[in-house]
Parts: sequence; C-alpha cells; structure tokens
Amino acid sequence: MDIVALLSDPAAWAALITLVILEIVLGIDNLVFIAILSNKLPPEQQSKARRIGLALALIMRICLLLLIGWLVTLQTPLFDLGITGAPGEHGQPTFETAFSGRDLILLVGGLFLLWKATKEIHHNMEPDDHSGEMFDKNKGVVQVSFNAAIAQIIALDLVFSIDSILTAVGMTDQVPIMVTAVVITVGIMLVAADPLAKFIEKNPTLVMLALAFLVMIGLVLIADGFGFHVPKGYIYAAMAFSVAVELLNMVKRNRRKAALATEHIA
Repeated sequence: MDIVALLSDPAAWAALITLVILEIVLGIDNLVFIAILSNKLPPEQQSKARRIGLALALIMRICLLLLIGWLVTLQTPLFDLGITGAPGEHGQPTFETAFSGRDLILLVGGLFLLWKATKEIHHNMEPDDHSGEMFDKNKGVVQVSFNAAIAQIIALDLVFSIDSILTAVGMTDQVPIMVTAVVITVGIMLVAADPLAKFIEKNPTLVMLALAFLVMIGLVLIADGFGFHVPKGYIYAAMAFSVAVELLNMVKRNRRKAALATEHIA
C-alpha cells in the first residue's frame, strides 16, 4: 500500500491514533525513569540529558522498525530448560522456561530496573550514605555523571523500545504507520519531559512513588520474560490510582500550609 492510499484509508488513521495512544501509555514508565535519572544531574545538564535520551529512543525505535523481520525472530525460542508451570485457567502453563531473545532482553532489563530503582530508594531512605557517588552538598542530592546517565537511559530505552515495537507489530503491518506513531509519541514525550521532571523534583513524595512504579515494572518485565503475562491494564490502573491518591494528599498538604500561613499573618 502506497502513502497516498494510506492517507485516504480511514482504517489507517484509526490504527495510527490507536498506536499513538498505546505508545504514549507504554512510554510513561520510560519517561518516569528518564525524569528521575536526569534530575540527579547538575541543573544545566538535565534538559539536555532528557532530549538526548528521547532522541536516542526515537532513533532506536525507527531502526528496530526497519529491522522488523529480525525483530520478529526475537520471539523464536533459543533454548528450553524443560520446565513449565501448572496449567492456567485456559489450559496454558502459568510460566515457561523456553527463552527467546525477547525474553532474555526483558529479563536483563527487568533486573536492571529492579537494581536501579532499589538503589535509588536506598539513597532516598539513607540520605547520609553517599559511598561511591557524586554528591551535591548545596542541593543535598546524589548526582551521577552525564555519560553514566545517558548510558543507563540507552539501556532502558532498548528494553522499552523492543517491547513497544513488538506491541505495534501486533496491531498493524504497515511500517509507515508505525514510524509515524513512534515519531508523534516521542514528540509528545519531548514536550512533556521537562514539566514532568520539574513536577517530580518539586514534590519529593512523588519520587518514592515513581521508584515504586519502576520496581513494579521491573518485576512485570521479569515475569514476562518467564512467560507469565500480566495484563498491562492492571498495571496502569494501579499506577493511576496511586497517583490520584498522592495528588489528593498534595492538595491536602498545600491547603494545610496555606491555612497555617494565614493564621501566622493574623
């Protein structure tokens, strides 16, 4: 199908809109990770790191789309340990040990995300422990080097990109639609990255909540690598509910501060 035919095809537009929405939802965890990591850089480098991280995510996803034939082969099992879980409600095993390239990437990515999120939680819980880390005494936060931040962003971009593209492949076989959806999604993420990072930085309680999300996502990636597929709707519903509760707590704290300030003035 040529480009003109795609532009005049309502089904193509429907697929594009659906893909953009799906890619935005799937990209939230990636964006949260970039925001938390970039906030540990010096202020003058934070925005640059976010732009570079998202630009690399765009390049990586487009390259994967152009190598879509190879990407699909990642779902072919490479080896099998010969162990399967008990049959589930539909007769399928609850987990598998026939590992494909995609499974191995998800396992490694999940373990990395668990390690990184746990390490960040430790730094938040033990603010006086800065062993082996750069520390900004003025801001009271642990910092990372720019190159280290970019390297970690690239590593997680790869994991999220493969999962995202394989989801897109399951929805349409038109590469132009997938490329357009990826470009639009990353463009939206570029616009949202700085406000999200600043919002997280100004509200420290959200940092812990976001790190808890990353732990959960890491566990989901590991489970997916073992063939135990957790419906993404459950994950994002839990995240949305937690954010809504925290926003209510923020409103309550702000109103309490305003009331106390009024009392002091009076």
